[in-house]
Amino acid sequence: MLGPNGSGKTTTLSILLDLVRNDTGIFEWFGKPPSKGSRKRIGSVIESPNFFPYLSAVKNLKIVADIKDKPYDDIEEVLQITGLFDRRNDRFRTYSFGMKQRLAIASALLGNPDVLILDEPTNGLDPQGIAQIRDLIKRVAEKGITIILASHLLDEVQKICSHVAVLSKGKKLFDGEVSEVLAVSELLEIASNNMVQLQKAISLHPNFTSIMRSEDKWLVYFKDQIRPAEVNEFLYKQGIVLTHLSERKRTLEQHFLELLRDNS
Repeated sequence: MLGPNGSGKTTTLSILLDLVRNDTGIFEWFGKPPSKGSRKRIGSVIESPNFFPYLSAVKNLKIVADIKDKPYDDIEEVLQITGLFDRRNDRFRTYSFGMKQRLAIASALLGNPDVLILDEPTNGLDPQGIAQIRDLIKRVAEKGITIILASHLLDEVQKICSHVAVLSKGKKLFDGEVSEVLAVSELLEIASNNMVQLQKAISLHPNFTSIMRSEDKWLVYFKDQIRPAEVNEFLYKQGIVLTHLSERKRTLEQHFLELLRDNS
């Protein structure tokens, strides 16, 4: 779930966790209306992690397990997953901010949830801490747990997420697979054995806007998103066989900014 600060990400997640009442609309968990039973299958980290500063990680997790009515059996495993096992007996107040974030995720993993909700898990972290949380999220996902992540960091979403929903001012602007967003381009590199003929042919494309030479290739700009296969087919029908076809993929940031601009 991607959006600028104030777009409604935390509010939406809070509604899904029954922390905030929704005014209108409905939602389901696991194909059924939300219930006490469905919430037990969900782990979450909303806002900043809060633990007893004078207690160790193990003792804090035992308290969380008691609140969740879960056994202590998972504590060692979640500490291993989050990389805190060697510091398990150290007091919470001695932890770095990144370690505190990881302990919050460890507490959310108690009871082996089916879904893990993380609200801005890398917020306030330095580059090393961000990388650690990113790797942790990937390890958790490999266990088969679905992760719903809210973030305003486009680079993080592009690196770790399979699907994205873009929010702005409480409205959904887009949802779909991240790979679909990145699979389209407005700039292609093309080349053939006859560059003059190629230039004339590509200029006839209905979405063509401009072309420029870059060494032994043409850089072609289009007014709308274009798929390389479409261009290849278009030129082949005109008797041109390409010797080079490469897209310069747009980033999620470009798509995100376009959505915000179009809906401003």
